[in-house]
This record gives sequence, structure tokens and C-alpha cells, in this order.
Amino acid sequence: MTTLLYSVTASADGYIAGRGGDMSWLLEFLGEEPNPIFELVGQRTTALLVGRTTFDGDDPHAGDPEKEGAFEGQWEGPQVLLTHRPVDSPPANLLVRHTFDEAVSTARGAAGADGLVNIIGADIARQCLAADLLDQVIISTVPILLGAGTPLLSGSIGSYGLELTDESPSRSPRGAHTRHYRVLRRGPKGS
Repeated sequence: MTTLLYSVTASADGYIAGRGGDMSWLLEFLGEEPNPIFELVGQRTTALLVGRTTFDGDDPHAGDPEKEGAFEGQWEGPQVLLTHRPVDSPPANLLVRHTFDEAVSTARGAAGADGLVNIIGADIARQCLAADLLDQVIISTVPILLGAGTPLLSGSIGSYGLELTDESPSRSPRGAHTRHYRVLRRGPKGS
């Protein structure tokens, strides 16, 4: 069965991007120390499901041909973009879809039956949670307070139960603390 995972790095106050989508704050934490959970995710990811804001957003490695892109430029494969607007000159590995159901179905198909779809973007992660489709969440928290920006779950109107399955504390005071969770299913409405 295809697994849907939301993996994200967040500030200590729960923001995944600063004001105006700024991601430059993340640079000082990238490559600081190896993170076994994220290394495993990068190796297992077989497709990406990306929201438009993230697709158009600020890559902290923009312009660096060796590190720009997912997993600091180390991942290649199909990317499914959920958008309602046209994309100018899309890369060959980009599959553009215009509805949520179509994007999820395409990402699952691209990932394969035993694959891993890594969801990149707070809004699309929230939509997957609301549809009870998200299986796992990995949050890597870094020691910085941004004060404002894009929250971990953009637009969430409910709460979602999680069960901790693994964690990787930092070996340095400036490193990330990563937690891997299983999403608890909400079950039928009214239960």
C-alpha cells in the first residue's frame, strides 16, 4: 500500500516558512549533522505531492545547481503539482493536476503500490489530513523562533491525533530534533 507522508522542518514556534514565504532561515540548519530519519525518507520517497505555494516558493538553495530542489537536490523522480493555474515551462518530471483527488491519485500511481509519497506544503498536507489520507508525519524542529510566517498546518480547523513511532534528538545545541509520527485515523463520522 502506498504511504502518504508529510515531512517538514519547522521553527520552535511552529512555522515552516518565515514572513512572505522566506526560507533563508533554514540554511544555517541544513547539513549541520546527519539525520537518520530524514536520510531514510529521502531514500524511500518515490513521488512528491506538492502544493502551488510551495512549488512557487523560496528554496533556500535556489541557484545552487548541486543543492537546489527536494532533499537538498539529492532526490529525482516524479513530482505531482496540485494547482489551478497554468505552469510556464514545467520540468519533464512534473505532473500537473487541477483537483485534489486527481493529484492524490496521480501521486499514488507514480509512487507505486509499495511507494512513499512525500507531501511538501502545509496546505496540501492539511487537505490530506482532512480527507483522512495522511499516514505519517515527520517534524524536524530547529532552535529558532520566527514569530510569524506559514504555520505547520496552514488553514487547519480541527485537531488530529498522532502516535510517536521514532525520534532522533540532536547531538548539538543548534541541531534539529526530529519526531516521526503515525497519524491516528478518525474513523467513521460520529464515532
